Amino acid sequence: MTVRLLQAGTLACAFALSGTAFAADPIKIGVLEDQSGDFAAATIGKVHAIELATEEINKAGGIAGRQIELVVYDTQSDNNRYQEFMRRVLQRDKVDVVFAGFSSASREAYRPIVNQFDGLAFYNNQYEGGVCDANMIVTGAVPEQQFSTLIPWMMEKYGNKVYTIAADYNFGQISAEWVRNIVKENGGEMVGEEFIPLGVSQFSQTIQNIQTAKPGFVVTLLVGAAQASYYEQAASANLGLPMASSVNVGQGYEHKRFTPPSLADMYVTTNYIEEVDTPASKAFLEKFHAKYPNEPYVNQEAANSYIGINLYKQMVERANGSTKRDDLRKVIAEGDVCFDGPSGNVCLDPKSQHMSHTIYLAHVNKDHSIDFPKVWDNIKPYWLGDAGCDLTKADPDAQYTPSNPPPKQ
Repeated sequence: MTVRLLQAGTLACAFALSGTAFAADPIKIGVLEDQSGDFAAATIGKVHAIELATEEINKAGGIAGRQIELVVYDTQSDNNRYQEFMRRVLQRDKVDVVFAGFSSASREAYRPIVNQFDGLAFYNNQYEGGVCDANMIVTGAVPEQQFSTLIPWMMEKYGNKVYTIAADYNFGQISAEWVRNIVKENGGEMVGEEFIPLGVSQFSQTIQNIQTAKPGFVVTLLVGAAQASYYEQAASANLGLPMASSVNVGQGYEHKRFTPPSLADMYVTTNYIEEVDTPASKAFLEKFHAKYPNEPYVNQEAANSYIGINLYKQMVERANGSTKRDDLRKVIAEGDVCFDGPSGNVCLDPKSQHMSHTIYLAHVNKDHSIDFPKVWDNIKPYWLGDAGCDLTKADPDAQYTPSNPPPKQ
């Protein structure tokens, strides 16, 4: 277990803007992320981005005159650790907010605890969508931003026959349902679908199954270091099929970690990767690498975590310094909590507490360089709200799917 505190600076005593605390007391932010284990490659950058944003905010005077103190635990890619440390940061450490989780399984492991203690958590990850919970703020991209763009584009370019391989837990299963529905809506055919247990690293049978099915492209929804071995094995077998993904490259930067052309002709819908060539992206990368010169890659989760800290700052200051969940939700309900960050302007949707995104279609070339054949500007997280989730009216504390949508309010 690793615990790290970023201590607040000393401020002059003053009465608090809310509650019984003093303005000199720090705002405590819990950070539960996988700095070791299967998901570490994709998540260490999240911690660094949080530290970068915290340093910038503290140097500029803090949040509503209060410095930020980070309480950081290494969850070790272990869902039991998430439950243990979530109780610890909320009960013992008395943090004001928690930034937590990479996998959807980890989020669902800790989410009941956040609700039990009426806490507030930021989930800064791309995921399968559907969480309608007033105690959660999601800054990552969701299926209507990634699959509703990616799958029709791929079908138009590579044909209507689709094969999906996905990690066998809630992320992969629900994401595959989205893919299945979008393929059907666009007149396509699912010629195969496999769910791979986490930790599996041998894919010879899966590759044979794909060769037999002869799809136009493969949707890869694989997660973690072990499952990423699929790409080199598929290349060695000369599978030669285009790939579509909502997670690869944008999270685990496989195009940097594996030998070309293992990821050739992979297409990924992402709200940010370090190859995005905009002034905002370049400025973010410059200061990120200045603080962390050995960072191997700055992924979308790092950008979303940096954005999340800045959104939280804005919310607290607009709530007159209050860190209470209900006061912050009143600010979100105003509908204009936005931030100009590494990926451009983003805003929180009051109904779902998810975030709008510009979505980049990243294409991996044979030499593993990246180009962007398509960009979709400012896609809102519309599905939950349209389906019936409205956190300004009710809090069902539930996760919904296309086959199990929220009841209309």
